[in-house]
Amino acid sequence: MSVAAPVEIERPESAEETSVVPEPDVPWVTLVHNDPVNLMSYVTYVFQAYFGYSKDKAHKLMLDVHQKGRAVVSSGSREEMERDVQAMHGYGLWATLTQDRN
Repeated sequence: MSVAAPVEIERPESAEETSVVPEPDVPWVTLVHNDPVNLMSYVTYVFQAYFGYSKDKAHKLMLDVHQKGRAVVSSGSREEMERDVQAMHGYGLWATLTQDRN
């Protein structure tokens, strides 16, 4: 009786055996959304007071909020954006955070 030679079976490499390159950290952004409550002048004031934006930049962002429904007002780490969202809520603005997937 003859014995067959062992057959090599290729097995896929596990994640531990391969060097997995993580995706670069995608920055987070704070979005301020349009609402029917706050005056445009107040939103401009908030952007100037909290973020330190110039009157022109704050006005442009306010117009984006008003006309487009939302604007990215800051970007950075998740923790920083959580802080900014909380601050916007403190001013009475509707704000959320999300990862910038551009």
